[in-house]
Amino acid sequence: MSAGAELGVWAMAGVAFDLTGAIATASLALWLWPRRQRLAGAGAPVVVALVVTAAWCLAAAAALTPEMAVACSFAESLRNLAWLVAIYRLFASDGRHSSLAPIRPVIFALAFVELLHVSVTLALSYLSIPGGLAVVGFEVEIMLRLLVTVGGLVLVHNLYAGAPREVRPALRWPAIGLAVLWTFDLNLYTVAYLARSWPGEIAALRGLAALVLAGCFAIAASRKRDELRLRPSRAVTFQTFSLLVIGVYLVAMVAVAQWLSYAGGDFARLIEMGFLTFASAAALVVLPSRRVRAWLKVILTKHFFQHRYDYREEWLRFTRTIGRTGDGSSPLGERVIQSVGDITNSPAGLLLTPDEQGDLVLAARWNWPEAQVPPLAYRAGALGLFEQSSYIADLDEIREGIPTGGFEMQAPDWLLAERRAWALVPLVHYERLVGLVVLARPAMARKFDWEDFDLLRVIGQQLASYLAENASQEALSEASRFDDFHRRMAFVMHDIKNLASQFSLLARNAELHADKPAFRADMLVTLRNSSDKLNALLARLSRYGGGTVDRLEHVAAQDVARAVMTRFHPTGRLVLAETREIGVTASAHSLEQVLVHLVQNALDASAPESAVSLSLSRDDLHAVFEVVDTGTGMSPEFVRNRLFKPFVSTKSGGFGIGAFEARELVKAMKGRLDVESREGVGSRFTVRLPLAPCVGTEADASKDQKVA
Repeated sequence: MSAGAELGVWAMAGVAFDLTGAIATASLALWLWPRRQRLAGAGAPVVVALVVTAAWCLAAAAALTPEMAVACSFAESLRNLAWLVAIYRLFASDGRHSSLAPIRPVIFALAFVELLHVSVTLALSYLSIPGGLAVVGFEVEIMLRLLVTVGGLVLVHNLYAGAPREVRPALRWPAIGLAVLWTFDLNLYTVAYLARSWPGEIAALRGLAALVLAGCFAIAASRKRDELRLRPSRAVTFQTFSLLVIGVYLVAMVAVAQWLSYAGGDFARLIEMGFLTFASAAALVVLPSRRVRAWLKVILTKHFFQHRYDYREEWLRFTRTIGRTGDGSSPLGERVIQSVGDITNSPAGLLLTPDEQGDLVLAARWNWPEAQVPPLAYRAGALGLFEQSSYIADLDEIREGIPTGGFEMQAPDWLLAERRAWALVPLVHYERLVGLVVLARPAMARKFDWEDFDLLRVIGQQLASYLAENASQEALSEASRFDDFHRRMAFVMHDIKNLASQFSLLARNAELHADKPAFRADMLVTLRNSSDKLNALLARLSRYGGGTVDRLEHVAAQDVARAVMTRFHPTGRLVLAETREIGVTASAHSLEQVLVHLVQNALDASAPESAVSLSLSRDDLHAVFEVVDTGTGMSPEFVRNRLFKPFVSTKSGGFGIGAFEARELVKAMKGRLDVESREGVGSRFTVRLPLAPCVGTEADASKDQKVA
């Protein structure tokens, strides 16, 4: 069947592959012979078939003359006959010998066809046949090969499919090896029949098929064969199927175009180009369609996998979606909807949560801004079914009045009128409904089955726990704020009680000593002090809400800085790095309160042996106070979202009001409080206040003095 006298590139490659296949099959036969019991009753036939296959590979490597080509054809016939016997013994080794009775005629028929092929090969080799009949003989020879190859593939497939489940692991790898061998032959002989000549380039690769056959049988005889299972993921299956669809489409286009070129007559070229244009346009319109992709995914999932969902991938995706954090992350409500929608390929959804009366109200939207949701979305009286059974409702069935699973329910009118609404997924936590997800209709809508129900219920319970935990955290935070407020009010009440006690004592003593001048003088001092304390207390309380100061006046900023230094002098940790004589428009009491708070925070955030620096300088029209520490520092997220938020504190037992009050006081003095901080490095707080009107000329600036 081929082979010239001179070795070309493909001929040399064919010899190398054939010799490799011969070595592999012969080595496997030698290794398998003492271990043939691992293949049960098929051990000996398989060893014989491997030896014959090795001989066929050697004959193929030496098929450089017509005589050796005939010998190679005989060796291939012997190979096919040997493997037919081995197949029968493989599939009969599990005790199904009696049930294989209908298969015997098929094997005998294939053996007869193979013997007939040998006869045709002898006739073509030793008889003088004219050229036309020789071509016909070649086609007959190829057709007989195709019959045996197709018959062998069908035989392997049907017998493996009919094997019991517990026997299939032992038959899987032999079936794969034989399928590879005969699939290669099928393609080889198909090309030879269509081209009416022997494809030497493809035939040069036949040794690789023998090599794969040897590898599969080596795995089948291995003790760890059950651990080697090909389980392609859904992603690989979908991508492979997509490539297959593209390949089939291209082959179909070429075939139709070729047929048009033969049948089109004088307009063949025009018809061919027109067909290719319209076919390409149709592919560009149809293939990118989401509906088409969704349909293909449903078909593949239904027919290629035992379960619709890849649970590992679904759970990883769910964890990534619900656990996403950071500046660009969506709110928790939107992530809850998205995590459910990703499972069913829903493009949008709504989240309804209970209000104080138990009725459901809209809590979040995801890609569904046009949905018209009333203030009271779902009444509490209609939610018992969701809580009792975690019922997942198909809104299409509700619209048609079809009871599902023995349940009949009524959905709100607005939900039924929204034709895009597709399903309701309850989020149940300890038999309490904490949310209801309304899913939008996907591109390829389908009916829910047991697998959808199971997965959605598990995801719903997990999401319900997230929502319940989030609600508990918010309630705890609110309770903590009230606790702080009550504690603060306790101190205020204590101060008021002391003042009231002083007034009561003063009133009782006035009844006895009002006529004494010394008592009247002391009473005036006591009233003045009590009045000052009460006004200071009222001013402090008012600052929590409005951030006001007593009044703005000319203040010597350096005096305030020295007062702060004096207050923290006993600690020995506050250093006055720089100071100037600068006048500012501010409130001396409020400015001192701000600086004291900033210095105290800096000391608390630093190690006991670390110093904190305080400096006063001038920047254009502002006086600049800087408090710098080398403490623990703060993250950008904390500085941006939590530092100046009331009742939020990083210190154990802190009220979280100091930074908020300091910023409000600085704002009230027409100034600005800035923060620079890095975790593990330290923080810098900068207070900028406007200069007093009398300070601002160059002459005044030249009088500034530096104090070490």
